[in-house]
Amino acid sequence: MPAASIEINQLCAGYGPTRIIQDISFAVKAGDRLAVLGRNGMGKTTLLATLMGLTTRHGGEVAIGGEDVTAKRTSARAGLGIGYVPQTRDIFASLTVEENLRTGLKGRPPAALDEAYEMFPRLRERRRNYGKQLSGGEQQMLSMARTLLGKPSILLLDEPLEGLAPVICDELMLLLAKLAATKEVTIILVEQQIERALDFADSVLVMERGRTSWTGLPSTLIADRPLVDRLVGVGIH
Repeated sequence: MPAASIEINQLCAGYGPTRIIQDISFAVKAGDRLAVLGRNGMGKTTLLATLMGLTTRHGGEVAIGGEDVTAKRTSARAGLGIGYVPQTRDIFASLTVEENLRTGLKGRPPAALDEAYEMFPRLRERRRNYGKQLSGGEQQMLSMARTLLGKPSILLLDEPLEGLAPVICDELMLLLAKLAATKEVTIILVEQQIERALDFADSVLVMERGRTSWTGLPSTLIADRPLVDRLVGVGIH
């Protein structure tokens, strides 16, 4: 699928009657990259889960490629090309690497597995290992590769670098940069490693207490360390 735009208008959502995000609005053009930043517990994960249709919506609209998907279920959104790599990774611990990858093919031929192995050679080496035998970094690679095999038009990434060694972070961000450069997928990245996120993104949205507290260009934040500290609570180096 080609990259798709995503438009959010006055989105309010949470879990059951509890509202966690309020009046969130933004738009990302097809093929662009948005970084969503903020302190822990500010609603970033809930935002991505809502875009995937996994929460209780209390108001607002979501459009993918100009199509209103507000009332569509998670399966329908996935069918329209939304790929989601959650913070929990959600691989199948009792399946091998290759079996995990096959679940992401979405009707594509098994030969497409070679794409995953080209992206992450380490997965080829571990293809007969079970998910529970992988390191944290390898599990993250597997989760990302499985999602990318489905050729998503929009990719939602929830803190993909959490708990990973710097060398693995470098490897994952290099892959994402190459992927983004193709303009074949729209990427929304939630990440606590602020400097890496700002280097990657075309635009930035900062959340505070479930609402948008700032939007703008990464260059603005890179040039204004006090602003970063005020908005996010950690500076950049």
